[in-house]
Amino acid sequence: MNHERRQLVLKVKEVSDLVGISVRTLHYYDEIGLLIPEDTTESGYRQYSQGDLETLQQILFFRELGFPLKKIKQIINDPLFDQYEALDLHRNMLLEKRNRLDHMIRNVDKTIQHKKGEIQMSDKEKFEGFDFSHNPYEQEARERWGDKAVEESNTTINTMSKSEKEAFETEFNDIYRKLAAIRHESPASDVAQEGIKMWYDFLNRIGNYSLDAFKGLGQMYVDDGRFTKNIDQFGDGLAVFMRDAMAVYADQHKK
Repeated sequence: MNHERRQLVLKVKEVSDLVGISVRTLHYYDEIGLLIPEDTTESGYRQYSQGDLETLQQILFFRELGFPLKKIKQIINDPLFDQYEALDLHRNMLLEKRNRLDHMIRNVDKTIQHKKGEIQMSDKEKFEGFDFSHNPYEQEARERWGDKAVEESNTTINTMSKSEKEAFETEFNDIYRKLAAIRHESPASDVAQEGIKMWYDFLNRIGNYSLDAFKGLGQMYVDDGRFTKNIDQFGDGLAVFMRDAMAVYADQHKK
């Protein structure tokens, strides 16, 4: 029995390699009480059991579907939480997501045929599958920081010319790439703080973000799986690094 248990215990690096997420993310999940390893050695090393892996799978399913980490923690810690019911929910929501993606893929295929002159598409058909009726990022920003900052940002972006918007997007991506290149540095290091200052200055060119709002935004990068997924496309663990660096920057610059 003890031999079987030892076979099921994994160190944090082994879990990271198995799942494909960063050690830093696993540490953060532990810190916020989302995924606390079943055992910890006397030396302080985390040890993950088979049950921990099953919980992690649930967390990642919820993240893929856009659930914020706080909501995931609330769900999986509920005494009435049932893994089978959750898996059924995951399946239904993923099927719905697949249907939307299938619709978009059909639109792309038809557009390619249209470009080749094989079929004709109406203007309405070209935009089938797109849905801009709800922006969850904007709604969340409004709830956290109020309408004023969001309206200022939207007004600035909407009044840009096409070339200005292209330059804006290029700079946006360049900053993320620069931060991704230094994400393994300490968030409090000079190089990290210089990089995160670029992000703070960039945001305040399109809005009015206080240091508290800046710090809160960084926390959202990790709490909300949608943000984490998009940011970590530039480098695994970037969202957590930015969260930590933004917190340090905000705390150091408060008077």
